[in-house]
Amino acid sequence: MAGIRDIEAVVFDVLGTLVDEPGGLRAEIRAALPGSGDARVDESLALWQRHSEREQRRILEGRRVYAGSDVIDAEAAQLVADHAGLAEPAAVARLATASRRLPPWDDSAAALDRIAVRLPVLGLSNAGRTTLLRLGAQAGLRWRQALSAESVRAYKPAPEVYRLAVDTAGCPPERVLMVAAHAWDLRAARASGMRTAYVRRPGGDPPVGTDAFDRRYDELDGLVAELTAL
Repeated sequence: MAGIRDIEAVVFDVLGTLVDEPGGLRAEIRAALPGSGDARVDESLALWQRHSEREQRRILEGRRVYAGSDVIDAEAAQLVADHAGLAEPAAVARLATASRRLPPWDDSAAALDRIAVRLPVLGLSNAGRTTLLRLGAQAGLRWRQALSAESVRAYKPAPEVYRLAVDTAGCPPERVLMVAAHAWDLRAARASGMRTAYVRRPGGDPPVGTDAFDRRYDELDGLVAELTAL
């Protein structure tokens, strides 16, 4: 049990960890561009992802004034639409809200429910507050509280985002466990003093040999079993 003893709160990354972000975006793009083949849909998804990553990085580096994820998603949707020749305003507007309808991984909802019997469960995401509200409702994610990086006008891996989670948990950072499918996310959480648990997901960012995370799991059941046995 070393490494996750005395945990008082569990914080989950959301996009990619609790919900299938790439798969969900791919499905929304396919719906917006009927008749498109896999190659065209994948090309559009890559365009979306590159834009989101680039703009968040520019904000982190101070090269762009803060803009929330809803703004960046709308920009990405418009880029996809322009690239594909999609000119119907209603279709573009729906595509801009694709992140609110991402499907959960099969084990996500049950894992949160089981852990929440013993410990406070928080979501911590770069997604905006409105997106988290809608996403949690449609995916059945019953966390105690969903925290958006929007509250501190930053994006992970900025340290103030992790401080938001620790301050909300109301306990020392070493008693807060951060769970994510992205090694870059966990490195930043660990640098903030939090405990860390990696869960493998398709399309995630796996650890490298030098990563010293407290736990690594192939699925959430292992994490649930360990936390509920404490």
